[in-house]
Amino acid sequence: MVDSVRLDELSWPEFAAKIAAGAPVLLPLGSTEQHGPHLPLNVDVVLPTGVCERVAREVGGLVAPTVNYGCKSMPRSGGGEVFPGTLSLDAHTFSLVVRDVIRNLVRQGVRRLVVVNGHYENCWPSVEGLDLALREIRREGITDLVVMRLEYWDFAQRATLDRLFPEGFPGIDLEHASLLETSLMLVLRPELVEMDKAPTDGPAKFPPYDRFPVPDDFGLPPSGVLAVATGSTAEKGEWLMEDYVTRISAAMRREFGM
Repeated sequence: MVDSVRLDELSWPEFAAKIAAGAPVLLPLGSTEQHGPHLPLNVDVVLPTGVCERVAREVGGLVAPTVNYGCKSMPRSGGGEVFPGTLSLDAHTFSLVVRDVIRNLVRQGVRRLVVVNGHYENCWPSVEGLDLALREIRREGITDLVVMRLEYWDFAQRATLDRLFPEGFPGIDLEHASLLETSLMLVLRPELVEMDKAPTDGPAKFPPYDRFPVPDDFGLPPSGVLAVATGSTAEKGEWLMEDYVTRISAAMRREFGM
């Protein structure tokens, strides 16, 4: 038998056996989006996938293939669509992809599901996709499904954030391609991080509103890094990862009665 928590690395009989035994499934939602000159375009794929894999090992779960395309990047949380390599879906399209994947998993016997978001702009479209899936599933008479939906970054403890940001946490929306994501990438895919290219043109200074079309002087740093990536280390990434894995695993055990 293949020793993997990745659903797509198992044979179909192995997958079926694990689901029949009650294994929970984690579904990471990512994006292909700019993350400054020092990080790759797949940060929002690597991070939720890495968190899910570690959690799955803790709870005896499986990780479904990550949705690699996310809802449209916005300037105040992701830099926006103007950066080359950012490949996005309309919110409606994204929600339908989420609906279809969840619907398929449930029809194949999954009854404990965790939707783990790794891209800020996916938040509400993922809720819509989940709701659409649940409507169809209920019409089919499936009533024993339990789903959790979460953003992995919400599981960092306040004490950890205070340790990382002694002068005050700037907020998760400005942490795009900054210290948190860079430190986590140094844990999961250090070979893709080029710290010598980490810019210092942040933090962003946005007004408290969006404007369309986005003007050149809207407050977005040219690098696309919304805060500051300097000072990122793998050690700091491990502080965060320990919080994420420990606290998400605990939440799953509580909600699923594991």
